[in-house]
Amino acid sequence: MTHKQILFYTILALCFISSILFVNHDYSFYDRPIAKVIKTNLEDTTEITDTYNNEDYLFTQHIVAILKNGKEKGQLIHLTNEYSSSGAYDQEYHVGNDLFVTIQSNTAGSTDLSGTITDVKRDKYVLLIAWIFIFTLLIVGKRQGLFSIISLIVNALLLSFALDIYVNNPNISLLLICGVSVLLFTIISLLLISGFNEKTYAAIVATLLGTFMSLLITYFVMRATSENGLRYEEMQFLTRPYQMVFMAGLFIGSLGAVMDVAITMSSSIFALYEKNNNIPVKALKTSGMDIGKDVMGTITSILFFAYISGSIPMLILYLKNASPLGFTLSMNLSLELARALAGGIGVVLTIPIGLYTSIFFVNRKRARL
Repeated sequence: MTHKQILFYTILALCFISSILFVNHDYSFYDRPIAKVIKTNLEDTTEITDTYNNEDYLFTQHIVAILKNGKEKGQLIHLTNEYSSSGAYDQEYHVGNDLFVTIQSNTAGSTDLSGTITDVKRDKYVLLIAWIFIFTLLIVGKRQGLFSIISLIVNALLLSFALDIYVNNPNISLLLICGVSVLLFTIISLLLISGFNEKTYAAIVATLLGTFMSLLITYFVMRATSENGLRYEEMQFLTRPYQMVFMAGLFIGSLGAVMDVAITMSSSIFALYEKNNNIPVKALKTSGMDIGKDVMGTITSILFFAYISGSIPMLILYLKNASPLGFTLSMNLSLELARALAGGIGVVLTIPIGLYTSIFFVNRKRARL
């Protein structure tokens, strides 16, 4: 291990330790009162049977906690928590949990305070998961893993900035903002991860062509079918046009899968070329299409599972309340299936686009030699 690597991993370890220590003692940075649970007591249990004879249990939990910030820091607070065994909208709390609370008043004849629980402080758990993700990327990807992390952070900041522009300037088309964002996401991500070379340029061109063609096809299909079957009820709280927001989501959602296929095709073609500089174009096409067919099935399945997984709780809720299967699927899966299909179209189109774009750049590289 070189001195630079030792220095890098030492800095990384120090960042990990300091961040963990920080989130465990960052109470003063919050405006809302935070209380750490020091004692819990289960007071009551009630059995509940609903209309469909589904049994559930309601528990009443008495909690003693100590306030960690604000004017009342150090004082005890008494809290009551009601939670069900299903845990759909509530949960049981344990000693050591940090809770956001609202302070009401002193309990009768006591200097202790009483209050209600509003939320759980979860930043330390989120940070731990984030560090596991970072370490995994660095161990597996090393230098490219580091650039992947940088790319992810930059893209998140760009997306946040783009949404802020739309929120503050509603007259600007959201699709235009997302189009510019997709362009920046693609260029920044692929250049950071793969560097400035023909392989990257081929992947950028294939990604942009595949994504924009996928959006155009989806748009014309929606226009031709008058959007029949799409249920926008989950967007009813928006004050902006549902269709534009949905199309913008399709735009961003398709990008990830399309970029994955594009860089896979580009890397495969250039790997074959680097092993044998005299490999015929026909052999590249045959090998590339074989690789594309293998990738196509897995990526489209990933898209389906990724979009559908978020709807499983609502599907269970509807079915548990005896909603018809067709109505349940229509209400909860119409938009998700449309997103998955749009992404699948982009994936399938990107395979030949990525193949011929990569071959074009391979031929350019050959011509310079």
